[in-house]
Amino acid sequence: MAFLSPQKVIEELPLSKEMNAVDFGCGPGGWVIPLAKKAKDGKIYALDVLNEVLSALKSKAEMERVYNIRTIRCDIERGTNLQKDYFDLVIMSNFLFQVEDKDIVIEEARRVLKREGNLLVVDWTNKEDVAEDLINKKITQKGFEKIKNIDAGDSHFAILYSTI
Repeated sequence: MAFLSPQKVIEELPLSKEMNAVDFGCGPGGWVIPLAKKAKDGKIYALDVLNEVLSALKSKAEMERVYNIRTIRCDIERGTNLQKDYFDLVIMSNFLFQVEDKDIVIEEARRVLKREGNLLVVDWTNKEDVAEDLINKKITQKGFEKIKNIDAGDSHFAILYSTI
């Protein structure tokens, strides 16, 4: 049984050393740190509502000598105050199933992404409110086009979108 590997999924993304990315609902940094190592000359923003996970992420990044990460505590459903049209990539991993108003966070992702920016959505395959078809429909209605599915193991689906 294969489980989700952020490093493996990140290898499938169109990345550059200079890109700027943001992880909505970053948790303790399972995606942020590997992404920051790939985008060495860019800025990686890690957003979460919990101070504890952001603190743990800062410590982990220091231990691994990763210095291009900026943590921000916020409730993404209430807005992020991030710069419009700034990011090359937004990641939402195991995040949408926790969100009450999925439309708001999808719209926020669209707002902060550059033209032709990418959105990576990774979530559980067994959660009804984030069924792949439902999420795909919501996201494409908000100005994204599906680029490809990415293998994310047996328990997750991963879809890469681009702004249009």
